[in-house]
Amino acid sequence: MFILMIIVFILGYVAIALEHPLKINKSATALLLGVTLWVLLISGGAQWLTDSAGFQQYLKGNANGTFTDWVTSHELLHHLGVISEILFFLLGAMTIVELIDAHEGFRMITERIKTTNKVKLLWLIGFITFFMSAVLDNLTTAIVMVALMRKLVSEKKERWFFAGMVIIAANSGGAFSPIGDITTIMLWIGGQVTTLNIILKTFIPSLLSMIVPLALVSVILRGNVSRPVTIPKEHGFNPTTPMERNFVFFLGVGALLFVPVFKTITHLPPWLGMLFGLGILWVATEIMHRSKNEENKPHLTVAGILRKVDTPSILFFLGILVAVAALQSAGHLSLLAQSLEKHIGNLYVINVIIGLLSSVVDNVPLVAGAIGMYGNTFGPDHYFWEMLAYCAGAGGSIFIIGSAAGVAVMGMEKIDFLWYLKKVSLPAFLGYLVGAVVYWGMKLLFFS
Repeated sequence: MFILMIIVFILGYVAIALEHPLKINKSATALLLGVTLWVLLISGGAQWLTDSAGFQQYLKGNANGTFTDWVTSHELLHHLGVISEILFFLLGAMTIVELIDAHEGFRMITERIKTTNKVKLLWLIGFITFFMSAVLDNLTTAIVMVALMRKLVSEKKERWFFAGMVIIAANSGGAFSPIGDITTIMLWIGGQVTTLNIILKTFIPSLLSMIVPLALVSVILRGNVSRPVTIPKEHGFNPTTPMERNFVFFLGVGALLFVPVFKTITHLPPWLGMLFGLGILWVATEIMHRSKNEENKPHLTVAGILRKVDTPSILFFLGILVAVAALQSAGHLSLLAQSLEKHIGNLYVINVIIGLLSSVVDNVPLVAGAIGMYGNTFGPDHYFWEMLAYCAGAGGSIFIIGSAAGVAVMGMEKIDFLWYLKKVSLPAFLGYLVGAVVYWGMKLLFFS
């Protein structure tokens, strides 16, 4: 069963990649993949107990526990909690962004972006995303920027190029900031890295991991983009006023920016901060529009926006996370980390490989495994932790399903996996390698 799980996981990813030729929605494949892996895990039964590192750890505290107990009462509930945090965070962020969009709040930005030149727009969007991701996080930033791109680029395939660069820039920007990516947050909270040091050591590598792909893609982009044509409001629809538009924009952006502040002050998980911001925005818009026409009011309130949430994308996210969680519980990822330590040894190379693996499986269990393995070996601000933060963050851009930002953008824009693989993966890979080499060079020249 241990080997069979790996085979099924690979086949599932291939089916997701071939979504369009197979004409099977990737969300359906992801859900089947996630559930099947857990069925295989529990079907291993007693024959598999010695292969499961997680179960052996469970037995130390539960001598009378059974394999089924471990799966149902321990592992599944644990992963459900972690996955639910991500899904609620995603749901809250998407709703806030859609609410701003419904009020035409992004006009404040789009009206100030005058250029239609593809190359200039690409670089502008890239740098905005990069620095925004460091302040917010890569997932929230990707959602905001895709909503913004829809106002700037009308043609679908052209917008995919920009969306691909948004994924790279968001992951790169999140890699150097202690609050920009879930893995850097893990390292920061765990005391492996400190704020000023992680920014100082990884800013340039992270910046280069974005600049290199931007430069490569700029070579093939030519001409100007066409802006979407504004569709007139339906007869009888009460449009928002400029004051309402600006108020919702600033309140919504403020709610997103408040999430890391909320976490720092309360030490509660970010999804609670996101839901708190959504609640504030919900109450404010209900009060703002209470005198509006009842027929058109739902278009401008959270209750109406929630009916339009892209549920298949959320289910795709759920399926992928459930599948990776099964591999984590079965011990595949722990075995992988041990194999890297045994057969590679070189910490720089191990980090580069972890970054490459994070483009296939979730970077959270990979980083968690590294912390468990080296947590008592290396102290705070050791170069291993700094490079791990960079590689786990920037490496997730190589495949579109390698990061939360990539999965979210893939769902929102319906980007084809194979299209991303052909057009974006190579520039992302080269940028990732350049950043890793530059970090290594900086360590030897300036921080040795």
